[in-house]
Amino acid sequence: MRETFSQPLDLLVLTRVISLVGVLSVASDWRNASLGNEIGMAKILIVEDDVALAAVAKKWLESSRHFVEEARTGTDGLALMKHYDFDVVVLDIGLPGIDGIEVLKQFRSRGGKAPILVVTAKGTIFDKEVGYAAGADDYLTKPFAFAELLVRTKALLRRSFMPSPTRKTEIIVDDELTIDFSKREVWVRGEKVTLRPTEYRLLYHLVNNAGRLMTHDTLPSKVWGHEYRDESHYLRLYITYLRQKLERDPAHPKYILTERGVGYRFCELEPEAKDEVVAQP
Repeated sequence: MRETFSQPLDLLVLTRVISLVGVLSVASDWRNASLGNEIGMAKILIVEDDVALAAVAKKWLESSRHFVEEARTGTDGLALMKHYDFDVVVLDIGLPGIDGIEVLKQFRSRGGKAPILVVTAKGTIFDKEVGYAAGADDYLTKPFAFAELLVRTKALLRRSFMPSPTRKTEIIVDDELTIDFSKREVWVRGEKVTLRPTEYRLLYHLVNNAGRLMTHDTLPSKVWGHEYRDESHYLRLYITYLRQKLERDPAHPKYILTERGVGYRFCELEPEAKDEVVAQP
């Protein structure tokens, strides 16, 4: 039976959980740790006001050799996110004071790139759309299995360490759209457009396969990881976000085209532009 969290732990159980964790010095130790290319050891921030839930989540993450810091409020979480580079942030939406959505907006508005896993009791499609629009990378609804928390965290870490292109590239799609994957820049009608990390990965895989059909299961696997190959609703949502940023008329797109019931494809590139797309290792 998978361990889930649905009821508050009493004080005795909470005390035992904290004693099991036994890492009171980790908060300071990880600040000097170097992640490098070792995805198995990441720096993770949990912003959660539920002490019991945060304690168990921390135990599970530390069991996978991650360094974990905690914050109880949105204000404290933002302060930590400002001063330290986290590899993943696990963020509750229903925080006291500044809620999780506002934390997301402020973090992204100042250029924060860390993947954000939103954790909340609100699991409707509308709530998820609000979270993704604010800058979330993934969504986990309470109550949840802590094994799933590990799986989703691992997927976010894997995506965040996607290698950079091996040489400079500037792809001039047409006179309205230019993409430079080496600089992670997108220019639309002369204006620089900011893409969130997930939007950038989605655009990269679409452009790197320009003219070819990317199916509803293949594209999520490339962007989010194999665990998400059946999560087509994520794909539809981010296709919408990309079209809103790139297309002059998102309802009648000319770049990101729909193959109804099958998937999506990016418009065919001119031969010289196609030659500039760099395959990543």
